[in-house]
Amino acid sequence: MSINLSKGQKVDLTKGNPSLRNIMVGLGWDVNVFDSGADFDLDAAAFMLGENGKCPTESEFIFYGNLVHLSGAVKHMGDNLTGEGEGDDEQIQVDLTKIPSNISKIAFTVTIYEAEQRRQNFGQVSNSFIRIVDEDTNQELIKYDLGEDFSIETAVVVGELYRYNGEWKFNAIGSGFQGGLAALCGHYGIDVA
Repeated sequence: MSINLSKGQKVDLTKGNPSLRNIMVGLGWDVNVFDSGADFDLDAAAFMLGENGKCPTESEFIFYGNLVHLSGAVKHMGDNLTGEGEGDDEQIQVDLTKIPSNISKIAFTVTIYEAEQRRQNFGQVSNSFIRIVDEDTNQELIKYDLGEDFSIETAVVVGELYRYNGEWKFNAIGSGFQGGLAALCGHYGIDVA
């Protein structure tokens, strides 16, 4: 049975489920009905972070321009340009057994592509969620609905997978940023050209 999380809630993933290996992180959203004159293109990404909360190198930033980490631990399943339809709009696969030992946390984010030019923000997006599925059993373990907390933000840290006492846990973050992907990259120590 899936657990519905609230903002700030933390939950164990592997402690009660030691055989958990392969998880799929699904992110979804709907765009509110109105015409801004441009399509909405939301992008999911994963930042693989060390103890200092920063990506050790640019290779630990997994997004539409870098789909697979060198370790094979994190794979982005590709960019969805419209977000139309039911269910997950973008998916990221994680193999917990392959995550390098220098990575203590993986932050999952969603940003709006070219938000400033297109005059778009998360106030125009609804039904945003993140869910974690055990890929071996196809069972949904966790779902976190973000609600309508955002108005002017163009980037959101949705949740974090993190290592604690040798186990993996998930934290429902739901914190917004202005400045889109560039602001997130700066926050996680990635130099944006």
